[in-house]
Amino acid sequence: MQPLHILLLIVGYFLVLILVSFLTNRGGSNADFFKAGKQSPWYLVAFGMIGASLSGVTFISVPGWVEASKFSYFQVVLGYIVGYAVIGTVLLPLYYRLNLTSIYTYLEGRFGNASYKTGASFFLLSRVVGASFRLYLVAVVLQSLIFDEMNIPFWVTVTITILLIWLYTFKSGIKTIVWTDTLQTLFMLIAVGVSVYYVSTDLGLSGSNLFNFIADSDMSQIFFFDDWKSGDHFVKQFISGAFIAIVMTGLDQDMMQKNLTCRNLKDAQKNMFWFTIVLTLVNFVFLVLGLLLTVYAAQNGIDAHKDQLYPTLAMQNEFGFGVAILFILGLIAAAYSSADSALTALTTSFSIDILGIEKKYDEAKQVRVRKLIHILVSLVLIAVIIIFKYVIADASVIAKLFVFAGYTYGPLLGLYAYGLFTKWNVKDKLVPVVAILTPFLGYAISALSAAYLNFEFGFFILILNGALTFFGLILIRTQKH
Repeated sequence: MQPLHILLLIVGYFLVLILVSFLTNRGGSNADFFKAGKQSPWYLVAFGMIGASLSGVTFISVPGWVEASKFSYFQVVLGYIVGYAVIGTVLLPLYYRLNLTSIYTYLEGRFGNASYKTGASFFLLSRVVGASFRLYLVAVVLQSLIFDEMNIPFWVTVTITILLIWLYTFKSGIKTIVWTDTLQTLFMLIAVGVSVYYVSTDLGLSGSNLFNFIADSDMSQIFFFDDWKSGDHFVKQFISGAFIAIVMTGLDQDMMQKNLTCRNLKDAQKNMFWFTIVLTLVNFVFLVLGLLLTVYAAQNGIDAHKDQLYPTLAMQNEFGFGVAILFILGLIAAAYSSADSALTALTTSFSIDILGIEKKYDEAKQVRVRKLIHILVSLVLIAVIIIFKYVIADASVIAKLFVFAGYTYGPLLGLYAYGLFTKWNVKDKLVPVVAILTPFLGYAISALSAAYLNFEFGFFILILNGALTFFGLILIRTQKH
């Protein structure tokens, strides 16, 4: 597949997204941008959230992770089910009862302004880095496939990517994204489904033979109970998965903003229920794809590992021109379905939580300020992605993403847990101190336990940081609220 063909495919794809944006941005008001007028059909939100949850990181990193970690990641996915149940039964009722636009407004009512700003700031940091991680991975793949041969620098690739996302989100934000994410999720699922079919066919597997092959493979081991000190141990992975789902979906403005566009709480809960089922199945299919790709590469003497496994096999026309086309479509769909909503959520949070535009300005000025923030957030994402080019080594990006999330979402987890499950108030001005110190203390404990106890926290670092924040808040507690 020639670089020009890939470029034309990407251009055509974005023209479709821009058309969808044009058809959905009739008003362009803040109500549409932030909450889609609370008129989104729940089934569209549920389907679109799959693509936003998986992202380009899952699309590339999960298949590439199987060779080294087998199916251990599915232990985390099983934990997600518990986390999503907590979101549907505890957090969504809270957000709908308070009629929130930004979910961090809850912290202001519960603790005070400093806590509110702290929660929003940690989300902004988490989402800027998380969205940049995801886009970086895809930008690197596109750079190697297309733009290196055209002598186009990496920073130009990144800038064009963010500009295209900005173009179809700048006016109606979440109202447009609910529809574009649905389209992008469809492309991504078709891509992975067709890839599984063609790879298994090339390996001479079909029907029951495929299931038996997967079951008999050493790489399909899901549960790990042997070494409790290992980061792959079931208890660590499962519990971490539950908390990862709670913080990276339930305490994340990006993901919750979609849920809050549903007509009512009942619709939002139906969305979470079906989203959970489909997401679990899709993650398993990605692991199956990773196993098949790893076996295929080994049998055919192809040197492709980790994040390069899927791109290398798909783009070398190992499975035909059609799979290469679908891989590119699936890749950009997975990447941009998470990036566009992240851009909108960051704009929403900074506008409402940090600047407080709803309290300061009339509707016309709110729109002007929001559009300016949208541009500034886009520029920040460009800068961070370019920085990643020089600091990220060769480890799977998904592993780095979850570990980093443990440090930035940990304080959010502690804040919300304290607010929901205790009756105490806190010394509001000291909350930022606790939240900032927690990741440093968590890192020190993690490093010391690995060095002297041979105990790996892995993704469990999220729970450690959440617990440290919780106990830090107890130390600065005041009377009951």
